[in-house]
Amino acid sequence: MTGWLVRTFVPNADNTSDAAVRTRYGLLASVTCIVCNVALCLGKGIVGLLAGSVSIVADAVNNLSDASSNVVSLLGFKLASRPADEEHPYGHGRYEYLAGLVVAVLVCAIGINLLGSSVEKILQPEPTEFGPAVVVVLVGSMLVKLWMASFNRRLGRAIDSETLEATAVDSRNDVISTAAVLASAVVSQVSGFDLDGWAGLAVGAFICWSGVELVREAVSPLLGRVPDPAYVEHIRDKIMSYPGVLGTHDLMVHDYGPGRQFASAHVEMAAEGDPLEQHDLLDNIEQDFKVDEGLVMTLHYDPIVTDDPEVRDMRHWIDLTVKGIDERLSIHDLRCVPGPTHTNVIFDCVRPAGFSLSAAELRERISGLVRERYPRAVCKITIDDSYVSSRQ
Repeated sequence: MTGWLVRTFVPNADNTSDAAVRTRYGLLASVTCIVCNVALCLGKGIVGLLAGSVSIVADAVNNLSDASSNVVSLLGFKLASRPADEEHPYGHGRYEYLAGLVVAVLVCAIGINLLGSSVEKILQPEPTEFGPAVVVVLVGSMLVKLWMASFNRRLGRAIDSETLEATAVDSRNDVISTAAVLASAVVSQVSGFDLDGWAGLAVGAFICWSGVELVREAVSPLLGRVPDPAYVEHIRDKIMSYPGVLGTHDLMVHDYGPGRQFASAHVEMAAEGDPLEQHDLLDNIEQDFKVDEGLVMTLHYDPIVTDDPEVRDMRHWIDLTVKGIDERLSIHDLRCVPGPTHTNVIFDCVRPAGFSLSAAELRERISGLVRERYPRAVCKITIDDSYVSSRQ
């Protein structure tokens, strides 16, 4: 079913790097989910009202909230597909993240409302009817939601969309909620003790919890979260694969929406090489990232002295010594400026987030270790913070 829908409504579906294809995926998922959720809301709402079950009505309202969320997602995909303009040169891709945040807030609001209705039913209980119609509509709902979870997960992974992945999780949660409602109805019928209000309370609490989790996930990319470590490693490995590249550091990845990433990094190359050739190589690396992955990359050239054995050995020793303090630490851009009384040893050290030593403490610790080995050395250390991971 999912494959047929994709083939029918998403032309050129395999080209997921194309923004237009990505938008069609999002529209297909949103419209399909709107239709399914509205149908489920009507079915459960009618049966719940006839049976006098607040938990079934609560589940129906949950489906209505899901449909509203799907509408917001649809608008998010549509707005995110708008091209860059004079006021937004990086495009409008973050609309998709904003849509996810609105969806999360809607889920929380619905959950709070259901908690109130359920408490009222517990304090003022009313008889609940149980019959075949209740079982049929709830079991049917669970089957539909299971398919929707699989459908959204498959499309979300195809285009790397957190919005669709979140929708898949929400559909899975709905299966759990509906199962709880069905179980309470069966227990109430068998035991004679009305659990309807308590089941509605549990469903409402579960929806609120899911909404809070969705809010956290939606806010994270808007705040500028750390990129995927596997993606960071891939970028480093690709840069290092070019001949003449000695090292890379200070990598930054900026996310302006799915498929709209920008990155910058420093690349170490031999200072003795031809600067025109070095510059040409960096241009080629940037172009390869753009063509192969759609990543806009900006590279900075750091010249490294390679024909001085003393400097080379010092660089190697300091790097090992720094890693002895903590294996997550690393140095780069080391150069020596000799003088009549001392030698300035200038380099940068990358410190991971949450490191136990302050910048001043780490600087003093490294300087002391270097002076023990090289008494004439005066360290000039710049402490950098890592913007991608704990490893540089």
